[in-house]
Amino acid sequence: MELSSGSEEFLRAARLLPPGLRCEMLALPEAVQDGAEELRLRAGRAPSLVIRGDELPVLPEHIVSNAELQTVLEIATRASVHTYADNIRAGFVTAAGGVRVGLCGTVTTEDGRISALRRLSSVCVRIPREKRGCADGIFPALTDGGFLSTLLVSPPGGGKTTLLRELVRRLSDGGARVALADERGEVAGSFEGVPGFDVGARTDVLTGAPKGEGVYLLLRSMASQILAFDEITAPSDVDAASEAANCGVRLLATAHAAGLNDLRERPMYRKLLDRKLFARAVVIENQGGVRHYRTETLT
Repeated sequence: MELSSGSEEFLRAARLLPPGLRCEMLALPEAVQDGAEELRLRAGRAPSLVIRGDELPVLPEHIVSNAELQTVLEIATRASVHTYADNIRAGFVTAAGGVRVGLCGTVTTEDGRISALRRLSSVCVRIPREKRGCADGIFPALTDGGFLSTLLVSPPGGGKTTLLRELVRRLSDGGARVALADERGEVAGSFEGVPGFDVGARTDVLTGAPKGEGVYLLLRSMASQILAFDEITAPSDVDAASEAANCGVRLLATAHAAGLNDLRERPMYRKLLDRKLFARAVVIENQGGVRHYRTETLT
């Protein structure tokens, strides 16, 4: 069977499934595969797909078992679950090709903190997509007069990572030295050190390091002009971004929010804006299943 580019991306996710379920998923119409953003499996329930933000049931005759969920984890970790213990404790693993597998189940705790995640009850497989051209409408405005530090803003699942990946590629191939702190491996999809996605000829990728530490490492080692990273989620990320900006490095990062007003209402992001680390924001909006990008000046 000849696959379209969209189906190839779906295939990356489907390869993590047990053989029987994998075959059923790959038999779905190509239009369904092309539109799928997430594949969700819950023990005792039929599988579902997230398409344009809506979760839709598929394969109603197939009831997911706990054993199938465990098989997904074993395939994603290449039968070396203990090697990924830190990631599993954080609730996810990233498989080859930048496919992130979110995990939910029963946890054990130690001193009030999660020490292990056992007996899976749900799995969310995010399907990364390389959408060349998605930044065409905003790239000239972002680079007119030179690229300035830019923050990409949308709710979860709004397409920030996809846009970030494309902007990194365009900036890098346009001549800028870009350092990418890819904590979860989703942006570049690196496998054994080689990016699975095209992130540009002048991009250096650091995979797996916490963003705060990764930013400092890249500042010391790569002499980059632009530093990119996905999802500012902790005060340490804000502090690392401040350090990079103070070193004269321009920033390209993402943040979870419904818009700029929502961003300003959150103490951590308000601190980010007060420090004037970003000159521009790109707000991603979903209208009728179609993503629209709006560029706004922050400083």
